[in-house]
Amino acid sequence: MSFDENEPQSVREERFAAERAERRKTRKAASLGSRGAHIGLVIVTIALVLLSWNGKLIALGIVSGVFLLWFSAALAWAYADGDHGRHALQRAYNVTFGWGDGF
Repeated sequence: MSFDENEPQSVREERFAAERAERRKTRKAASLGSRGAHIGLVIVTIALVLLSWNGKLIALGIVSGVFLLWFSAALAWAYADGDHGRHALQRAYNVTFGWGDGF
């Protein structure tokens, strides 16, 4: 988004809207790689199994609740951004568990 101080506000708003629409279109067309998210989900699942196996039910509830809240917020953000259906679920999944790419 470039800025020209001599440009009228209405022209600037139209240009910004067109740039946002173009970025949204590009983002929706891009395929979502979920390798890192799968790794993150496996790590969280192992952690939850270990917590339940050791009888740490309060910690299990807290960790599960945090990830459920994180996924719900990411899904709401994807819907607010204009994504719907499977693509919104994939984006929320990648936002929630995509940190697994660092392992």
